[in-house]
Amino acid sequence: MKGLWHAGKYLALDMASTIFFVILFELTKNIVLSVAVGMALGVVQIGWVLARKRRPDAMQWLSLFLVLATGAATFITKDPRFVLFKPTIIYCIVGFVMLKPGWMNRYLPEQAMRLVPDLGVVFGFVWAGLMFFSAALNFAIALKGDMALSVKFLAIFPLASKLSLFAIQYAVMRLVGRRRYLAMTPEAQAAFEAAQPA
Repeated sequence: MKGLWHAGKYLALDMASTIFFVILFELTKNIVLSVAVGMALGVVQIGWVLARKRRPDAMQWLSLFLVLATGAATFITKDPRFVLFKPTIIYCIVGFVMLKPGWMNRYLPEQAMRLVPDLGVVFGFVWAGLMFFSAALNFAIALKGDMALSVKFLAIFPLASKLSLFAIQYAVMRLVGRRRYLAMTPEAQAAFEAAQPA
């Protein structure tokens, strides 16, 4: 689960320039300043990775491309909704990646992989569903062009929904795993315990 949390942190970083843009625009009502600062933040994020002699991954390059493309579209049209569509695109891409059966299993501890690997597959699809739902909800809010609503949405829903699903997944997998363990014969339990890493 630590790895999944780590992946979520990178998703939040990919959204940082959009969140910053929305908050700055709500405070200043200056679209040019807000878009310019949001685009600059996207460039700085990639620059920071390169300065640390690391190679940006595909998602980071995609995020920069989307920041620059939606920012340019907003500059040209003076319509801030273009920037607000960036999270929808990112959520859709992440959702499609999460449709691969078993993607979550690499994030599960060994005990969970031995007791509830099937739930790892199921929850992988549930996470994909959450990404697509988040994308659709963001798209609907962005279409309205209500910046105050966008600020509230981006500040609350993405983090709250992911923390909630994380907690539900943890509780369900722990409960089912415990029941499956208790349903084993004493010999199977002993073998299970003996196979635990030291």
